Amino acid sequence: MRLLIVRLSAMGDVIHALPLAENAARSGAEVGWVVEPAFAGLLEGNPHVGKVLLADTRGWRRRPFSTRTWRSIGNLRRESRAFAPELVLDAQGLIKSAAIARLSGAPVAGFAFGARREPISAALCDVRVRPPREARHVVERNLALLETAGIRPNVRAPDALYLLEGESRDADRWVASLPQPYAVFHPGAGRREKAWDEERMAELAKDLHRSRGLVTVLSWGRGDEPRIERMASLVPGARRAPFLDARGLARLYAGARLFVGGDTGPLHLADAVGTRTLALYGPTDPDRNGPYRFRDGVVRRMRDVSDDTVRELAERVVDA
Repeated sequence: MRLLIVRLSAMGDVIHALPLAENAARSGAEVGWVVEPAFAGLLEGNPHVGKVLLADTRGWRRRPFSTRTWRSIGNLRRESRAFAPELVLDAQGLIKSAAIARLSGAPVAGFAFGARREPISAALCDVRVRPPREARHVVERNLALLETAGIRPNVRAPDALYLLEGESRDADRWVASLPQPYAVFHPGAGRREKAWDEERMAELAKDLHRSRGLVTVLSWGRGDEPRIERMASLVPGARRAPFLDARGLARLYAGARLFVGGDTGPLHLADAVGTRTLALYGPTDPDRNGPYRFRDGVVRRMRDVSDDTVRELAERVVDA
């Protein structure tokens, strides 16, 4: 069987969809995946994904009438039809993802109207899946799509350890230079309300250095520069990571005793490579979008929780 997964973005969402590919491949299926170019690195070297197809929807929106855009869409259509899937899983639940899923010409399975971010897009799906009521986490909701392919999931936790294989010379060299033990702090977030105050995070970093000897390492992505500069100025001796790709970030996080961050892609990447996390949640629901492997270090409604409570929880997670 050939199965095509459509999960275009973002980092955490692609990671939460990894068990779809692993379970499908373990059942004997040949798996393809359509993803945005910015997140294709997350699938590099994945032993369960045989074919990666790129859909530059961000570029298409910027240049909707250009020849380059229509050529790119045409190429994706040809590549997806050449892959010849027997079924396409739309794990994103948007109009754009469902439309891309239909390019292959194969039947499309996706979430039902009430279980999608853009309900009307369910009209583009041939099979509409309503996740079980008990499936609260997005990983469990995704796995419900496999039923349409007759696949019973045996693996549930996202696993990105394949990103640690092979070489990443710049990242390996920099990570090897870090003093041990260290904790990674990621103050950035895609939405402002998801981020914790840099001042409070800096105090936690200094507390963990005093009580557990953890050196502070700062992780960041595009747009996080102001927060990183603020954190670096507040934590003496903090090490600012260079800009790293997915493979480099995986190496950095895998070597850490603790990862501290909000509901962001890097948090879920750290969880997927087996690093213990302190997850600082605000407006989003950790029962649905929290770290899947390590759930003991979750802070709900972080702005209402005292710094002492957060520090004590962080120390318990480090000592576990």
